[in-house]
Amino acid sequence: MELVPTFRASANTSGGILTADGFTRLAGELLTDIANAGTVDAAYFSLHGAMQAANELDPEGYFLREARKILGERIPIVISLDLHGILTDRMLEHSDAVVAFHTYPHVDFFETGVRAARLLLRIVRGEVRPVTARVKIPALVRGDELITETGAIRQCIDLAKEIEATPQGLSAAVMWGNPFTDVPELRTNSYVVYDGDADSAQRLAIELANRFWKNHEKMQVPLTSLEESVRQAAAVKTGTVIFMDAADATSSGASGDSNAILRELVKQNYPGRVLAPIVDPAAVQAAFRAGVGATIQTAVGGAVDSGRFQPLPLECRVRMLSDGNFRSESFGWPWFSGETAVLESNNLTLVVGTRPVSLFDRSWFYAHGQDPKRFDLVVVKSPHCEHHMFADWCAKLINVDAPGSTSANVRGLGHTRCARPMFPLDTNVPFHPQADLFRRR
Repeated sequence: MELVPTFRASANTSGGILTADGFTRLAGELLTDIANAGTVDAAYFSLHGAMQAANELDPEGYFLREARKILGERIPIVISLDLHGILTDRMLEHSDAVVAFHTYPHVDFFETGVRAARLLLRIVRGEVRPVTARVKIPALVRGDELITETGAIRQCIDLAKEIEATPQGLSAAVMWGNPFTDVPELRTNSYVVYDGDADSAQRLAIELANRFWKNHEKMQVPLTSLEESVRQAAAVKTGTVIFMDAADATSSGASGDSNAILRELVKQNYPGRVLAPIVDPAAVQAAFRAGVGATIQTAVGGAVDSGRFQPLPLECRVRMLSDGNFRSESFGWPWFSGETAVLESNNLTLVVGTRPVSLFDRSWFYAHGQDPKRFDLVVVKSPHCEHHMFADWCAKLINVDAPGSTSANVRGLGHTRCARPMFPLDTNVPFHPQADLFRRR
């Protein structure tokens, strides 16, 4: 086997809609590299699956369709996807098989690539003839029940793994999409890739979908209002309170510049020591101009999402300055927050970055000298982290109903493109599972 590498592109972290110029450049470079690869026997695409561009609502489907035109109809293509990917008809029509993560929070990146590569080689050797059955499930879901080690979704993951362990089971998963990517095919999907047996693929995909639907109503996050969250935190006298601010989760695509929780803490005169992350390039530059030890008058928040957040004026002492280069706690990946400052304002300690980074672990805090266990309250801008990072040791964990572009309050996100009716955007959503078939050879 000879590997022919073509093209790789990734973002510093998740973000909003890709510009038309950005997508045109990305697609052009990708497809040019594929065309320049010469004659190949197979292709593997490692994708996330929830991209959206200003001029294309199904970028991954577009890539695969255009790649087919270059590679030809008989070249097998296998794709791997995040569980939050949006599985579109076009993606299924132009690939031979799909392989998706089995874990959330995601820890099986490498294993998913191995599964995809091995399946691709089996197709090339003529050992299997994949047929895919996909069931559309009208649900947008969030919350602890989607944690694959402990939540109700484990019933689906266990069945998917059982299917893959059979001689004919090639791949299986439930993908619940990304509620913040408002596109026509946004929903939850179950799928099964089977060797040649369409009837079994359909039956098992429907069984996966029914297992999911049985628990879908509890797959939402119980949220506590901003005001009540601060009141509850103030009542905790010993230990650390964790505020989960999923509404400004940079790993989900938010801007990271929400100051809504900080503003409420100041308003209620919360007495404990607070640690919080925030993105604000202007505040960072003011800190760099002043230098470590200086006191500055600045404002934080609303630097990007100014429609939701207004700058919060603070007097701050500059405690630390850095170039923002560090490695993630979870995977050792290199991350870059741009020039970064640690600012102190009374009881608030803020790690302020120029650029957003993923905040699904403690990396950004640790890299800038801050231990969450030394604070009374820590703001975590992520819907979930590995349990040992916060949940296992904190005195209280509160899912805060704060404003933001990635709020777990799905009804308030303002969807206009996804199919309706859709849970929880609508009431009494009917579900009559039907499995669509996709087969290329």
